[in-house]
Amino acid sequence: MTQRYTRRRFLGASVSAGLVGGAGCTGPTGSRPRRNSSAHDEESGHGSSSTDAATETTTQIAADPIDVRGALYVPSRAWNTFQMWDDYDEQVVERDLGYAERVNLNAIRTWVSYEKWLESPDELERSIDHFLTVADDRGMEVLFGLFESVGREPTERNLHDTDPRTAPPVQSPSSEVVQYSSLWNDPREYVRWFMDRWRDDDRLFAVEVMNEPGWLPTMKRFASAMFETMAENRGSVPLTVGSTSLSNNAEYVDWGVDILQFHYNFPNSTDVFHDLLPNAVELGEDLDMPVYLTEWQRVADYGWGSSGKVEQWQPDYASIAPTIHQYGVGNFFWSLMVKPAYVRYMRKRGIINGLFHEDGAVWNRADAKAIKAMSGDADVSGFEQRREWPEWASELKPKRNASD
Repeated sequence: MTQRYTRRRFLGASVSAGLVGGAGCTGPTGSRPRRNSSAHDEESGHGSSSTDAATETTTQIAADPIDVRGALYVPSRAWNTFQMWDDYDEQVVERDLGYAERVNLNAIRTWVSYEKWLESPDELERSIDHFLTVADDRGMEVLFGLFESVGREPTERNLHDTDPRTAPPVQSPSSEVVQYSSLWNDPREYVRWFMDRWRDDDRLFAVEVMNEPGWLPTMKRFASAMFETMAENRGSVPLTVGSTSLSNNAEYVDWGVDILQFHYNFPNSTDVFHDLLPNAVELGEDLDMPVYLTEWQRVADYGWGSSGKVEQWQPDYASIAPTIHQYGVGNFFWSLMVKPAYVRYMRKRGIINGLFHEDGAVWNRADAKAIKAMSGDADVSGFEQRREWPEWASELKPKRNASD
């Protein structure tokens, strides 16, 4: 199949699915052009009443289980993925993935760190193998991303900053490396290093070349080149791209992806998903290719462009999970662990997300029930609920009314 035919096939399927004429994933994290600026790390945010969701969860139990039920994972105390691997704690990973097992998840999405590889590839290799073994022991496959478009520059200060008020996610690699192909030898070697070791590892769900290269020409050019290196070293593990929207995949099918992704963290209402998810299912059927929703959070209307505190600041996965279940779409929610929002823009607005506290209590039992119900089992009778900010993050907790 030529690239031209691949793109034509995608566009034809998009017409059939009603996706032509706009991004397949409209909304704050799905349709806005991304900016190469200091605001770049504020584009992907990381609680609407759950009254209706409780009723929907009852209906949800009767639906067929979803094949792929996943979460995004960064340890609670890690503010970026470099810190996850630089301070890798085997006991924390074993504990946290044990929590994922409690709600019958069978997949985990996270990122490896190019910057950690530059510093200590042997240490990173040991940690990756441990992570894969722990996930496999708990019945989960891992979707590993290799590069990240979201975040601040990977300076020493940003990589190691642990102050909850200032610690950012980090872009990987740096903008300078992304921009100049003369600097791509090390990233290519990193890709080869990873593929040489794990390209046929059945503990892997897929390998993602980059998260959200999206609408940025320089980022897409870099991601395309790295995907080419990945494909040259292809094994049995599927290859993919962390796609901002369904429409971005028109380019990624040209690259040769095996799996299509799309992200939609904060729809204004469930009506958005009732429109979008059937289209995603139809697109996958027309292309005979898996299509997964690999980032989602809650129904929310945050007043995009504003910097003020928000009312919908808590996790509320139950506001969306039944709708996703209704259409049987494989998915990964953000995030497994309770923590202040990943990007600082959302953190400054007082938003916290996640399902499990570090001690195993859940923020919201209704959320745990809705997520676990995707497996066909909604029993959360033994789950402790605690809708409180973790003590270690309390300095970020905004002052609110007593009723909040």
